[in-house]
Amino acid sequence: MLAVLTLAPLPVAATNIQWEPLTDGLAVSVWTPGSSCPAVPDLLAIDVDPDRARFSIHYYADEKLTQPIPIDQWQRLTGHPVLFNAGLFRENFSYLGLLYKDGRALGSRRHGTWQGLFAAEPVHKGLRKARVLDLAMESFDEDRPPYREAAQSLMLLDSRRMIRVRRSGKEAYQTIVAETEAGHIVIMKSREVTSLYDLAQCLRDATPWVRQAMAMDGGSSSDVLVVESLWRDDRRTAGRVSWRALFGGKTSAHISLPTVIGVSPR
Repeated sequence: MLAVLTLAPLPVAATNIQWEPLTDGLAVSVWTPGSSCPAVPDLLAIDVDPDRARFSIHYYADEKLTQPIPIDQWQRLTGHPVLFNAGLFRENFSYLGLLYKDGRALGSRRHGTWQGLFAAEPVHKGLRKARVLDLAMESFDEDRPPYREAAQSLMLLDSRRMIRVRRSGKEAYQTIVAETEAGHIVIMKSREVTSLYDLAQCLRDATPWVRQAMAMDGGSSSDVLVVESLWRDDRRTAGRVSWRALFGGKTSAHISLPTVIGVSPR
């Protein structure tokens, strides 16, 4: 399993979030954006160094399951110490957009307007081990995918600091995947409902270390899980709820998810 580290500083790029390292290449935080983002609630945040941890896509039908399962059951099935929900799906649970597992296409055709693509585990040397790709500006060969794992969804904030979603007034729980300038992947889940536009604006204004970001499925599908075995210290938020309980999903119910993304040590 993963070796627990003592508290140590992460790259300077993330100094405005107080990270708690759990293992080599993995840290967590409960980030309160505060006055800089008045419309954005606290966010559960997971920082992953792709050089030390790998990402894996899991789709229920590919796992020979008859129906989707909740994230805690996904954890027991896959053994990943960290999991989060992937993008959107249809009523029949088929994935909306590109989805790849071990280089095999599991999703539908490329979505015409969603330009975010989480991609991991490159086929060729020289590529970063995980990326948030902007399909409006970066190429992805569907016949010869350069990454073995990939999941398409909505682009949120691009490298020009442009917000890529519209103001809609619609609020929900949200799951965000960001790529940092240091090459890390940061997964964020809102603790309360908020809009994608407000989240994008917050990332633009309060996190200069975020290179670009995309949004996974939101609402009741927004879910993250960090297994309790990774914890040594257990901080508490201002509301006296433990971080372990928040990341372990013990403060809210889980719904069944057709597709999840797992994180494991290399």
